[in-house]
Amino acid sequence: MNKKAQPASEPDEMGSDIWQDVKGASVDRSAGALYVVATPIGNLQDITLRALSVLKECDLIASEDTRTALKLLNRFDIHTPVTSYHQHSGGRKSNELVDKIRDGAAVALISEAGTPAISDPGHELIQACIDEGIRVVPIPGVSAVISLLSAAGLNTSAFIFLGFPPRKTGERRKYFQDLSTEARTMVFYESPNRIRDTLGSIAQAFGEDRRVVIGREMTKLFEEIWRGTVSDCVIEFTDRRPRGEFALAVAGAHPVSNENVDLEQEYRRLIAEGMDDKSVLAALSRLSGWPRREVYAAILKWKGKK
Repeated sequence: MNKKAQPASEPDEMGSDIWQDVKGASVDRSAGALYVVATPIGNLQDITLRALSVLKECDLIASEDTRTALKLLNRFDIHTPVTSYHQHSGGRKSNELVDKIRDGAAVALISEAGTPAISDPGHELIQACIDEGIRVVPIPGVSAVISLLSAAGLNTSAFIFLGFPPRKTGERRKYFQDLSTEARTMVFYESPNRIRDTLGSIAQAFGEDRRVVIGREMTKLFEEIWRGTVSDCVIEFTDRRPRGEFALAVAGAHPVSNENVDLEQEYRRLIAEGMDDKSVLAALSRLSGWPRREVYAAILKWKGKK
């Protein structure tokens, strides 16, 4: 059997050491590449040594907010040129950056804070580079999602990040109703202007006893991590004015044994709570593990009962 040859620079076995002290430049000059660089979400000391090296060595920095980028670069005496790249830049800007990289440039992509493309601009440019066969290099660092989960005390063996909930009341209520049987820990972002409404929607869909952990101003001077039930959270943020940026971690629903659950009773309960048929179908399918077509057939049968 033919064994695939290893590159000369890569040993057959990595050995038992988990750390590698990689020498030399952080930017590979043999070909152009896009470096997706995580930057601090508040505390400047969270910048990594590797991120600083890439930002210094690359040819161009594409930033969601050039003013914020310059504050970071000036703090660490970095003089790499900066260009704007944000959610309204469109395909033309992506094409310009791809052309530069194809010509051999090393471009660093940064967002206003945190990791690009995680509820921030970057996906379009990253995908354009992938389509062109251009190397995309992740430069990891701080993330509000991971920072909150690491200190939340919730089950993190499986979790799901869902970004920002819908803004409109009806859409937001349906959104959380559809998630009411999600067993994994759920993580959301929310603004101070909508945090109260979001907590109210969560209470209505998940019940008032579900555990919630709220991170406010993560890594910043007034960082706060608040833990309690949904009802506790609603009271807490009714009594005081929400300020700062929020990340929420919500415990998943308790798993229910398929053998013990009465799906017809659950169906009628969800309908009585105002959930529409499509949302009920999705919820019962997740709860039971049945294929949707089987749940749909059962719903038609239950509807036919007097």
